[in-house]
This record gives sequence, C-alpha cells and structure tokens, in this order.
Amino acid sequence: MPAGLQEPRGLRHGYRSARLRPGQRGRQEGMTFKAARRGAIAPFIVMDVMRDAAARQAAGADVIHLEVGQPSGQAPPKVLDAAARAVRTEPLGYTLALGRDSLRERIARHYHQAYGVSVVPERVCVTTGSSAAFLLAFLAAFEPGDRVAVAAPGYPAYRNILESLGVECVLVPVGPSSRWQITAEVLAGVEGRLDGVVVASPSNPTGSMLSAHEVAELAGWCELHGIRLISDEIYHGITYGRAAATAAGMAAAPHAVVINSFSKYYAMTGWRLGWMVLPEDLARSVECLTQNLYISPPTLSQVAAESVFDCIDELEARVAAYRANRDILVAELPKAGFDRLAPSDGAFYLYADVSEMTNDSREFCARMLAETGVACTPGVDFDPIEGHRTLRFSYAGSAEHMAEAARRLKAWRR
Repeated sequence: MPAGLQEPRGLRHGYRSARLRPGQRGRQEGMTFKAARRGAIAPFIVMDVMRDAAARQAAGADVIHLEVGQPSGQAPPKVLDAAARAVRTEPLGYTLALGRDSLRERIARHYHQAYGVSVVPERVCVTTGSSAAFLLAFLAAFEPGDRVAVAAPGYPAYRNILESLGVECVLVPVGPSSRWQITAEVLAGVEGRLDGVVVASPSNPTGSMLSAHEVAELAGWCELHGIRLISDEIYHGITYGRAAATAAGMAAAPHAVVINSFSKYYAMTGWRLGWMVLPEDLARSVECLTQNLYISPPTLSQVAAESVFDCIDELEARVAAYRANRDILVAELPKAGFDRLAPSDGAFYLYADVSEMTNDSREFCARMLAETGVACTPGVDFDPIEGHRTLRFSYAGSAEHMAEAARRLKAWRR
C-alpha cells in the first residue's frame, strides 16, 4: 500500500478472501438483489401522456395540450425581478427547515387578508412543492397499517404515496349526489375504522368544491371521531362564482393539516414551492422530517415567492382567462359528444363521463392524441374503479387552443 495509508480494517483482520483473484468467479453472478416494494405503485399516467405528446411533437406533428394541469406562461414579472435581484445580492444558502421567517409571516398574513382567519407564522411550514407537503403530512400523521380515505376520482398521488408508506388507501366513490366530494355524510357511510381523510376543494380532476358549511361540518365530524383531516387547498384562488373555504384557523379543525402551493393560482409550478398550516401536535415532527429529508426548501424560490402576494391583479386576470376557457369547452364539447361533465366550480379541469364512447379510457385518449393531436388524461389516473369510462380535460392553456381542440374533436366525432 502507498506509504502513510492504512489498510482497511477488515483486511487487517484476515478478510482478504473477499477479494477476487484474476479469473475467479464471484458469488454475485446470477444473484438477484433485494428491491423495496415502495416503488411498486401505479405510475402517474398524465406523465406518460405528456411523454407520448412530446414524442408526437418531436416527430413534427402538433399537439394541443389539454392533459397538463399547469398554468401556461411565466410567473408574474415581480417574481422574476425578485429572483434576479436575489441571484445578484443574496447568499442563497440553506434556510431554516420550515422556511424563511419572512415568507412564513407573509403566508400567515395572507390567511387574514384572503379568509379573515388567524394563522400564526410558527404553524406555517414552507415545502418543496405541495408534493413534499403531502409526503411530510402522511409521514407525520399516519403509521403503516392505518386507513386513510380518499375520493375516487381524486388526485392519484394521494393513494400512491400512502400505499408506498404502507398506509391503506380507502377509496370512497363520489359522484353527482355529493357533487363529486367527500362530505361528512359520505364519510359517515364508510365501513371500518378510519385514521385520516384527504379532501380537495377545488378538486382535481373534477373542479368541484365544498361549501364553507360543508368544510366546517366535515372538520367537526373528523374531530369528533379522531380522524385526521388533510385539506388540499392548492387550487384556492381559481374559483368561479364563489370563494373557496379554508380549514386553516377553523375552530372545528384544530388537528387538521392544510396544504397549499405556489404552483397553481400563483403560476410558479417549476419553482417547486408549497406550504402547510400545521396543527400543534405535528409541528415538531414535520420539522424533524424536513431537516432530514431535504434540509430546507429552495431558497431562491422562497425569496421570489414573497413578492407574488403583491401580484393579485395579474393573477385574477389569469383566473378570468381560465373561466373563459372553461366556457368555451362547456359550450363546445357537448357538440362533440362530451356532454356528461362534472360541475367545474374551480381549478382548470373538466371531468367527462365517456362511457357511451369507450370502456377503455387509456386507449381512447391514445387514439384521440394520434388522430386529432389533442392530448388529455384518461380517468384511470384518478379513479381505479370507474376511471376506464372517464377522462379529464385541462383548460389552463390559451383560448385559441381551447377553440381549436373543440373544433378538432367535433370533426373527429362526426
């Protein structure tokens, strides 16, 4: 060995036989290695649709993207300016695990301004997108073997993350009778013990909403029965006709976890920033998990995000554009046979029952893309039970694309 270097401890104690001599065959040949089952979960199918759409574009064909749940265009100019200044003047090192104090204070002030409720900054945790917030919430609140209810149809990552953690995901079918939402009445009808429930208002994929009364009633029912409420509020702000109600600061929900994001209303998807309003009993465990899983959220994104709360006029103009897009599709899609649509009270989605056209929504969407260039998401992504007969349209793009998509689909279905 080179002078000054010590032989590894194992070798000093006579374990040289672990080294293979030239020509010697190792025991590893033909062996299989253990792989954890956590990754053996369903894919996020919309990402597969995006891949197929990108392949079509790479081959020179055009695509109208109605599959992606993402605002089009840049973040507001004030956000870009703040980021540019930060790159020049800020050290951009780690922040506290729960996020920059100034951003947490600004989020807390947002709850007072937008909802008239009091949230203390100490209860706010800034996260690497709402995706990290769901992972943190599920890790902190639930043990393997616990049972957590989620709506079907609902956002697929809920059940996929829960299942990867060994938590039983209890699918609760919802439809027109409850306006596509889990209400207290619906939850009361679920058989067996429940340890938690995830609700989203506005919902992905349906765009349906819970009223303020329904949120309070559901929160109170969960509190009474010792069920942890996880309230997904990432589409708050994108609503049509009435404001969304938050579970944050609600007296009936002292143990609820509220999750929001800078991705949707604030149009900062790629900045990967979200937040949680935590109950007191989970705050420290979430902080410890954050410290160990990713140290802190991205600093540049945090600095830039503080300014987005001063961009309300621009953000509301985007919401008005979404509403116009929705109106185009609601008027035109029935002419193409897509006439069974869930009520889209918010977000930027239309959920369509296509059972009269197909019994295989994945094949149907693939054929639609191949024959019309219109990409949308099959319902099996959101509902393993009935999703083979449904699909989701996203109207987050331009009005011109909505009109062209409708024109193509009407021609296709003639």
